[in-house]
Amino acid sequence: MGKILPSKPLLVLLYGFPGSGKTFFARQLCEQLVAVHVHGDRMRNELFENPTYNKDENHVVTSLMNYMTGEFLSAGVSVVYDTSVMRAAQRRALRNMATKTGAETVLVWLQIDTESAFGRTSRRDRRKVDDKYAQPLDRAAFDSVSRGMQNPEMTERYLVVSGKHVFSTQKSAMIRHLLDRKLINLDPNAHQIGKPGLVNLVPNPSAGRVDLSRRNIIIR
Repeated sequence: MGKILPSKPLLVLLYGFPGSGKTFFARQLCEQLVAVHVHGDRMRNELFENPTYNKDENHVVTSLMNYMTGEFLSAGVSVVYDTSVMRAAQRRALRNMATKTGAETVLVWLQIDTESAFGRTSRRDRRKVDDKYAQPLDRAAFDSVSRGMQNPEMTERYLVVSGKHVFSTQKSAMIRHLLDRKLINLDPNAHQIGKPGLVNLVPNPSAGRVDLSRRNIIIR
């Protein structure tokens, strides 16, 4: 069976503690849904040989994620935005971006207790696909990040998914949510595969060094 093609472009936002399973969920969701995985941790590691996670570096990564997301949505391509949208203002700005491009926002809250979440971050293994690019956090850093989080309000129409469940269970909850909002169609006679064209992610080659042979991304 092919991937599920949303009835309109989606911007899937993820909220949850470090270690709640956001990348695990995002990666596998993109195997089920016609969507692009915009992965903040991987982007950071591609841009910076030794990431410092400081304010300037965070600004660069967030700006690039937002630019890519806007371009994909404008081209009619759904996006799974893989970083924790920790602050209400951040989520509001991303929802506004989605609205301007005609996309629909889906906020997924991966819930897990803090001790289990920290336990996962402390046992991260770079040999595993979902841990490869993850930020290392000690207890103080984990607690600092957690204190800075602003839980979504009911008006944000979020979906709660357990960060401890296997993906098949998480997937079922997500599919029900998308069906309830009429954002997907599981009619077997409906076309399930979408192939958007080229999306140019380089707005101005003269602004910096650009490998022109890699300036376009094809979504297959």
